[in-house]
Amino acid sequence: MSYATINPYTGEPLVVLADADLEKTAEWAVFGRHWNGGQVCCSSKRLIVVDEVYDAFLDRYRHGVAGLVAGDPFDAATTLAPLSSQKAADDVKAQIREAVKLGARAEEVGPAVPNHGAFVQPTILTDFGEDNPARYWEFFGPVSMLFRAKDEDDAVRIANDSPFGLGGSVFTSDPAHGAEVASRISTGMVFVNHPIKVEADLPFGGIRRSGYGRELIGLGLKEFVNHKLIDVVDIDARF
Repeated sequence: MSYATINPYTGEPLVVLADADLEKTAEWAVFGRHWNGGQVCCSSKRLIVVDEVYDAFLDRYRHGVAGLVAGDPFDAATTLAPLSSQKAADDVKAQIREAVKLGARAEEVGPAVPNHGAFVQPTILTDFGEDNPARYWEFFGPVSMLFRAKDEDDAVRIANDSPFGLGGSVFTSDPAHGAEVASRISTGMVFVNHPIKVEADLPFGGIRRSGYGRELIGLGLKEFVNHKLIDVVDIDARF
């Protein structure tokens, strides 16, 4: 079975630079990957961490994921929701198994999720070879894909290694430099020190196979109106 075209919005990178505040970055990364059970088109799908801080980040991230509380989504204490259907949960579990067959390493994290309802155990996937097609899949659930980058340039390379380009983020203690790195990431939206801010006053949309055009704010409103051109031309104008 091929999972490569399940959703046209796959691949959102979350890039962690060497000077990032790892405690706060890991906390945001856990939220960015797991809000709404990981079932968000623009949630952080690929966590790309420079080698210098990879192990320290992973320890904090693993701890944060383990602290998620699976349960009734209507319960305010719940921080890990079930998936939208049992089929959705079964598909994600099948994707994990297939990714492992192709060479990735899977680590289940945290207390066992309820055995009733469409829950998926939070899973961290690592060790994606360059030839592993699973590195391009979207896992629409609580599955984290972690990539170790040699340095900042390599992190940008991995972030851009995707036919899709909806959103992304960069975490750093230097916001100005973060904006510079963000300008090199090939997505329609990039946020510095936040996984994704979907708000009505910000344009929303991607590039390449993640679509074209923008929703929200003035750009979105203009998609629903007809523009009329009235051009007053000099009668002596030439063709």
